[in-house]
Amino acid sequence: MFYEPAKGHGLPHDPSKAIVAPRPIGWISTLNRQGKINLAPYSFFNAFSTRPFIVWFSSEGEKDSASFAEETGEFVANLVSRELAEKMNRTAVDAPRGVSEFDYADLAMAPSRLVAPPRVAAAPAALECRVTEILRPKALDGTQTSAVVVAGEVVGVHIDDAYLKDGRFDIVRAGNVGRLGYMDYSSISDIFSMRRPRWGKD
Repeated sequence: MFYEPAKGHGLPHDPSKAIVAPRPIGWISTLNRQGKINLAPYSFFNAFSTRPFIVWFSSEGEKDSASFAEETGEFVANLVSRELAEKMNRTAVDAPRGVSEFDYADLAMAPSRLVAPPRVAAAPAALECRVTEILRPKALDGTQTSAVVVAGEVVGVHIDDAYLKDGRFDIVRAGNVGRLGYMDYSSISDIFSMRRPRWGKD
């Protein structure tokens, strides 16, 4: 089949998120100026670069995570392990503004070192970030979309020692959770390696 997104796909469910998958989940914790804490998962999340280490998350609409990060200039991206998947899902609840999803999902907080928002204590890894820019993408016709893209430079990295093996982060043990299409998720249980080819050496 072929379809033009602007004209609709004609399927029972939108395939777009299933095609662009799996997507890592950024479990974003933020704090506003009044001290209200927010924790929410974003599957529109990834890394831009390593030098400097910059990550981003995209909110479809002005949700607490984006507005809190814009207000204070800081956020923490927590890694979702397979063991935390159900609690992560609880934090996706549409709670009233300012309600702490940490409490709602019965999650312990841990202090960050360089930014104010707390991190998820049980997360295998967490990235402390300072906002570098906030983008509001436009459509082809120039109209404003509802997306708010928050980019941040990682200024601090927490790694639970239990997930370090031979100097590497053990992705399989953590079971990194990714979002697929529809209501489906994946967890890393198997990896394979391939070396990048070198011109004239194959």
